Amino acid sequence: MHFERGTLSRRGFMRKSVAALTAAGLPLWYANDVFGAGAAADEANKNVGANNKLTVGVLGVGPSPRRSNALYGAAKKFKHVQFTGVCDVDANHLKHAVEQYGKDGYTVKGHKDFREITASKDNDALIIAVPDHWHALIAIDALKNGKDVYCEKPLTLTVQEAIALQDAVKKSGRVLQTGSQQRTEMGGMFRLAAEVVRAGRIGKVKKIECRIGTNPISGPIPEAPVPEGLDWDLWLGPTAKVPYRLSKDKKLTNCHYEFRWWFDYSGGKMTDWGAHHIDIAQWALGMDGSGPVSVERVSATDMLASGDGYNCPKDFSVKYTYADGTEVFAMSGGGTDVKGLVRADGKPVMKKTKQGDKTVETPMAVVGGSENGVMIFGETGTVFVSRGQLLASDAKILSEPFKNDPMLYSSRPTDHMGNWLDCIKSRGTPICDATVGGGSVIVCHLGTIALRLGGKYAWDPKARVFTGAGAEKANALIGREMRSPWKLEV
Repeated sequence: MHFERGTLSRRGFMRKSVAALTAAGLPLWYANDVFGAGAAADEANKNVGANNKLTVGVLGVGPSPRRSNALYGAAKKFKHVQFTGVCDVDANHLKHAVEQYGKDGYTVKGHKDFREITASKDNDALIIAVPDHWHALIAIDALKNGKDVYCEKPLTLTVQEAIALQDAVKKSGRVLQTGSQQRTEMGGMFRLAAEVVRAGRIGKVKKIECRIGTNPISGPIPEAPVPEGLDWDLWLGPTAKVPYRLSKDKKLTNCHYEFRWWFDYSGGKMTDWGAHHIDIAQWALGMDGSGPVSVERVSATDMLASGDGYNCPKDFSVKYTYADGTEVFAMSGGGTDVKGLVRADGKPVMKKTKQGDKTVETPMAVVGGSENGVMIFGETGTVFVSRGQLLASDAKILSEPFKNDPMLYSSRPTDHMGNWLDCIKSRGTPICDATVGGGSVIVCHLGTIALRLGGKYAWDPKARVFTGAGAEKANALIGREMRSPWKLEV
């Protein structure tokens, strides 16, 4: 969570910042800790000199809603960061980015082919925000070229790619951060949720519901001429050569942004919001770099099989079972309605509704089963966390300071981009490195495999293969054949 100081005095700014954090559900002691860490980081950023300049290139650029715009904004707050290159297969996006960066005082080279920017000596580090099916190949090439990498989530398209990328990081010795910013930002709410669970405050975890939302559906989308300036063949890259598609109202496509709803290029909500919330479930369970022992499709609506429209199921539920019996559900909705949850100050969440010209706040008695977020059920308590609130079945679960700090990471960073940049300087391990981000995305991919095949499958989290009944057909989906000349090589 980032607050602009503006003309406030330091004391007034601090009061406002802490008040905002406590209003979101954090206890005062923790809000002060979060603010203190953020303020210290701000001061450290001010003191980074020009001699410590870091040159950075960005891949996957253009106008909103490109994720790279947010990452660019996050990185340019750090004075030692100098942008020197941008890359995109869409000439219109590339032109927009060169102009945008130029207005901010950066002279950047534009590249269409990622191999030019990964090999360029103009860049020390790269931010990768391209479509999911390109993440692993570009990141591995960047690592081979000695670059430190910030790669957006979901870290890879397949299990096989996640394993290869983890190997590439180890081999290269470079710093890789996965863009799962719930571990650092959002006012520290997800971190505190994981900490109180790991501290044993709700007893043994029995069940976690990751409510990640429904997938959009499209029906058939017609073929259309490739837009001028877009290198469609390079956009497709390692995936099958197929026609460009665009609906008459220009809202539905198999390209920019909407690629998320095609298994060919992504995994729908399982890898979109799942990469965030399943990651938090893994963190809370202490399972970073590991995973469940089985995955099962509980339910799923029909998936389009014709190949000419979105093919992720609108509604779905996947169950993961861990070795200790804990069950984790990744679901579009339909979770458990939970009553009586409160903030750290003991107050219920207030729901805002419009009554005429007025906005009225009333206590929200129930957190509905489709409320986006992570609901964690323990033997002695319950915790719910989302990007807007942190709640528990008893205020003391959240309000009491830790006697023995669980310290899920060596510090409590409040800026995800900043954590990556700090680790580039220190050569330390980011909070969501390839082991963490790769492990969490593998769990997401297990879910997409179960959705596509149906049934239940045993998984070996150490060997990272399916075992037992149905293993052969499930293991066939761990990786995907790449279209020539692209190869997954570490």
